[in-house]
Amino acid sequence: MVTGFETMKNWRDYVGRFSVEVELANNEDLALARTGFLPPDQVRRTKIMGVVDTGAARLVLPPSAIAALGLPETGRTMVRFADGRRESRAIVGGVQLQYAGRSGVFNAVVEPGRSDALIGAIVLEDLDLLPDCTNGVLTPRDPNTIITEVE
Repeated sequence: MVTGFETMKNWRDYVGRFSVEVELANNEDLALARTGFLPPDQVRRTKIMGVVDTGAARLVLPPSAIAALGLPETGRTMVRFADGRRESRAIVGGVQLQYAGRSGVFNAVVEPGRSDALIGAIVLEDLDLLPDCTNGVLTPRDPNTIITEVE
């Protein structure tokens, strides 16, 4: 059965994915800068394009971003690809991600061969950002504050 997606070169563009630029920083560097042990201009930072994927869970980063931030491996995880393959990948911690004036600290999966980030639901939920896939933008649910759902 042909659904129409088979003939599209970039079918993923039509299923809840778009790109935004985010700023990443080494959270340990930020803590040292706050306490005066590191000059603020020495905090390791980088800007990177990130694919917002509403079907992904975690933050995934390329090795180039990890190297720029100087983040050590903190563990391993098993990743599952769309084609069903499973492979072990490194995890790093202490990645501060900033977008639209909001920031959070996350663990990230390191994916060899990537040149961009993958921004999944955990990041979106934590920063209270709503994806608008039609217009390719992330918007804060409330522009003044992060809302946390509690039952």
